[in-house]
Amino acid sequence: MTRCLVTGATGYIGGRLVPQLLDAGYEVRCMARAAGRLRDQTWRDRVEVREADALTPRQTRAALDGVEVAYYLIHTMGSGRDFARRDRRAAEVFASAAGEAGVRRIVYLGGLTTATRPSPHMRSRGEVERILLGSGVPAVAFRAAMIIGSGSVSFEMLRHLTERLPIMTTPRWVRTLTQPIAIRDVLRYLVAGAELPTQVSRAFDIGGPDVLSYADMMQGYADVAGLPPRVIIPVPVLTPRLSSYWVGLVTPVPAGVARPLVESLRNEAICHEHDITRYVPDLPEGLIGFRQAVDLALRRIKEADVATRWSSASTPGAPSDPLPTDPDWAGGSLYVDERSKVVDASPAALWQVIEGVGGDNGWYSLPVAWRIRGLLDRLMGGVGLRRGRRDARRLRVGDAVDFWRVEEIVPGTLLRLRAEMRLPGLAWLELACHEEDGRTVYHQRAIFHPHGLLGHLYWRGISPLHGLIFGRMPGNVARAAARLPHPV
Repeated sequence: MTRCLVTGATGYIGGRLVPQLLDAGYEVRCMARAAGRLRDQTWRDRVEVREADALTPRQTRAALDGVEVAYYLIHTMGSGRDFARRDRRAAEVFASAAGEAGVRRIVYLGGLTTATRPSPHMRSRGEVERILLGSGVPAVAFRAAMIIGSGSVSFEMLRHLTERLPIMTTPRWVRTLTQPIAIRDVLRYLVAGAELPTQVSRAFDIGGPDVLSYADMMQGYADVAGLPPRVIIPVPVLTPRLSSYWVGLVTPVPAGVARPLVESLRNEAICHEHDITRYVPDLPEGLIGFRQAVDLALRRIKEADVATRWSSASTPGAPSDPLPTDPDWAGGSLYVDERSKVVDASPAALWQVIEGVGGDNGWYSLPVAWRIRGLLDRLMGGVGLRRGRRDARRLRVGDAVDFWRVEEIVPGTLLRLRAEMRLPGLAWLELACHEEDGRTVYHQRAIFHPHGLLGHLYWRGISPLHGLIFGRMPGNVARAAARLPHPV
């Protein structure tokens, strides 16, 4: 069985490439500076992990021992002004160690640009490419522009800008053309790179079927996400530095990460060849277009799959889905109000209270506030609180509970309710019961995914009321459970 080494396994591409290689039948070894960062990956027990710093020759050489195909996915974007020097040194160390270890192929994912004066970020990517291709080890470099998938830095910047700004003044680079590519197509090329003929040692441009400006992509994203068309007003005075500060202010993407991306957006990134099809033919249905790629990235939100969307799932997700190791700002905006309380009652008694929420039992916190919220929902054309519940004691998936719907229920453990009130976004309320060190613990989580700028303003405006409502619920639920002598 061919053994592959994946560097950067804690990163966006590496974390998604590993399960693809495993599914393709490869043996995988991951190289990471801190092995602990991989413990939440669903594939962790299927791979070998070697701790190594890419700047340390001895550690890198040991990690490459016995490896046939080495994936180089290391970039230090956003790590300071001397990132190019570190990138150069790490590539030199890796190239030398791969030659000494007898690696038969290096696979690298770089950036796509044809600019005569590329940004420092893209210039560094090109330098790394030249070092690896000149290493003496057969190597392939895939050059990609914006990668579309939840967790991709460039996609997250696009997502947050589009969702938060219905009207925006933008720099001239929003008119620059680029050729985005879906993460699924990128991974397909990377996996295929392991089996390219030995004589193939070169770079390939890879891109999707659409050539778009950044403004086109913002409008396309808005359409797929169900947002109104964005009003985009280009202005000539925003330099890359000012643009990065603007991006850092409007979105959760750090300015230090945004700046090299913004600088790169000044230059066109369009494929000038599609030679890779000689070795990796396009699928019968073709490459994934921009709108389909966005739809895939948003699918978990649209399907309201909270369990696998925003927590460490027990099953691997699709490549376009978020991963537990993605940065906190990846995967879209999410507001969470989370509270826990130790309960002086049995788990069965606590569960009886949880399963009985709503209807005549109410919500254990400021009944007048709940009634007002229900009235407001009715006035806006929503269902309000008039539905009550089907059974005062038992719930099942699909039941209505006032203006909630039971989305998931694990008897004795978890009740997840999805809001059906009128909201500028998606909302859930989770009520859970578990034992911890012999004690009964109540756990409560309110989750809100905003839809556009109005969604963000809604959450921030209603947060004080949420503090009162959700803040009082744990104590009242605990007291209600404690009053029960035993479950009935």
